[in-house]
Amino acid sequence: MSSLIRTRDLSKKFRNSLVLDRLHLDVPEGSIYGIVGPNGAGKTTTIKVLMNILQPSSGRSEVLDVDSRRLQPAQFAQIGYVSENQEMPEWMTVGYYLEYLSNFYPTWDRKLAAELVCDLQLPAHRKLRHLSHGMRMKAALASSLAYRPKLMVLDEPFTGLDALVRDELIEGVLAHAENTTIFISSHDLTEIESFASHIGYLEQGRLQFSEELESLSARFREIVLTFADPPQLPEQWPATWLQAQASGPVLRLVETQFDAERTAADARRVFPAYRDLTATAMPLRTIFVTLAKSARKTR
Repeated sequence: MSSLIRTRDLSKKFRNSLVLDRLHLDVPEGSIYGIVGPNGAGKTTTIKVLMNILQPSSGRSEVLDVDSRRLQPAQFAQIGYVSENQEMPEWMTVGYYLEYLSNFYPTWDRKLAAELVCDLQLPAHRKLRHLSHGMRMKAALASSLAYRPKLMVLDEPFTGLDALVRDELIEGVLAHAENTTIFISSHDLTEIESFASHIGYLEQGRLQFSEELESLSARFREIVLTFADPPQLPEQWPATWLQAQASGPVLRLVETQFDAERTAADARRVFPAYRDLTATAMPLRTIFVTLAKSARKTR
């Protein structure tokens, strides 16, 4: 499978601060790729480098098989871009704005634009300056989907939106971007989990892992071990165990490479006297918090 976004050893410095550290990233064509991580991890910087808003300090990044520093109108005509701080001409009405943009995109689909206005319940005759934040994001999304881009880049699109508007934005993307690769950064992990196919986790400018969401969900489990008496905790744990905490005769931990037989064998080796083991699937938000807390402890 080809990659519509590709970086190799991509680094970005702001003075003496290293924001991206040898980033190695592949976004498969046809995927919905969510890039997640704590504040300051480098998500927005990555997107700005990819879109040639910022120049990399070293390394290479490609979008649509073109060096991001050399993106031309032909490539931008195939890329949709929506940011939480989207700038739009406030004096234009929604309808005039979409009509104005239609002159710049050879693949602009007026029928699709009309459908987006209807589906997203956009007030076509209202000026952009009078729209709520949620409506502005809908207008930005409509303006990026109407020319059927090959790649859609969404930078924190859900920030400050209520649950209903978030759902409407997601439904709009899924309904009208069937053949579009989507690259999205967001802190709203619950929403990302509901539709992403791939997840990349950034921590301090480094990509800690990148994999299909199904694979990620399969390998993380919350493990609960029960004992007759409070367990004696060892000095060393298996490398795949995180955040082990004991409370009386119960020990909780997170297994990051879950395999039913191997995990049970590791538990029996470390705690020969445990009575019972239960393994529970973890939502993406809990996985994210676990990784962020563990990284903080190792700094």
